[in-house]
Amino acid sequence: MIDEKIANLNDWRGEMLARLRALIKQAVPEVVEEWKWSVPVWSHDGIICTGETYNSAVKMTFPKGAKVEDPSVLFNSSLEGNVRRAIDFHEGDKVDEKALKALVHAAAVLNKS
Repeated sequence: MIDEKIANLNDWRGEMLARLRALIKQAVPEVVEEWKWSVPVWSHDGIICTGETYNSAVKMTFPKGAKVEDPSVLFNSSLEGNVRRAIDFHEGDKVDEKALKALVHAAAVLNKS
C-alpha cells in the first residue's frame, strides 16, 4: 500500500515520500513497514515514525520524538507537545540525509530502551 500511495502522489510529495522511505530503510535496515491509520508506519521494537502527506507538506511524525536527541534541529512541527515531534518537508526543501538517518536511528534505539 505504501508503493501505491507513492505512485498515486504523482508530484513532488510522492518523490519526497519515496526518498524519506529509502533513508529510513538505510538508517534501520531491519525496519518493519506497515500501513496503519491510512498512512505508512515504520517500526522497530515500536513505532519509529509515520509518513503523512498533505497538500503542501510531507510530514514525518515521531511519536516519541520529544525524547530523541535532535542535534541538527530537524524537528520543525508539533514542538509544543511533551511526547511527539514532527518534521514537515515542503516542495523544494533540501533533506539533510545524514542528520535524518541519525535521527531515525536514534528513535529506533530509544524503542529498545
